[in-house]
Amino acid sequence: MDQIKIGKFIAECRKKNNLTQSQLAEKLNITDRAISKWENGKGMPDSSIMLDLCNELKISVNELLSGEMISMENKNEKQKQLLLDMTKEVEQKNKIIWTSMWVILLVSMTALFAGIFISALLIPEGILQIVTILLICILFLIPCFYALKLEVSVGAYKCKSCGYEIVPTYSEALWAMHMGTTRYLKCPKCHKKTWCKKIIKK
Repeated sequence: MDQIKIGKFIAECRKKNNLTQSQLAEKLNITDRAISKWENGKGMPDSSIMLDLCNELKISVNELLSGEMISMENKNEKQKQLLLDMTKEVEQKNKIIWTSMWVILLVSMTALFAGIFISALLIPEGILQIVTILLICILFLIPCFYALKLEVSVGAYKCKSCGYEIVPTYSEALWAMHMGTTRYLKCPKCHKKTWCKKIIKK
């Protein structure tokens, strides 16, 4: 989606409806800075207020996301293109999140082993060495919890039994036994517990 094009379109529609940024912001219960941000192509309206914005500007959601008025002849074509663009955008974001998760894990693992190795070499055996190693292990867990959050936020886990795509809560994923990104989860459809493989495309 072209944020600059959408921003210009929002500004045009607002002016067409004789609304200032402040007036539109007041109707949507947001700040005029948010309106300015959209119109300058530096952000997009949140999905929670998109319908209200469209109502105020007297346009459809498809027109808003296309950044132009859509004629009846082009309506179906634009809808298909919009769905394709949104799917591609979601896939791209998922890939970035997935890559970020692996980078965090690899950097954390490297730091963990390096920290333990340096502690074993430089700190004499005893309580201080044990406490240092424990602290390093605790610090290692923080990025691991964040990496898990990223893992859960994209795609789904496929049930080995019925093929249902499970989207667990963070706590369900956290406490499930796992091997890499394959987790032992209970399927809400067939109610069986199986090793569910992570799939990025939902």
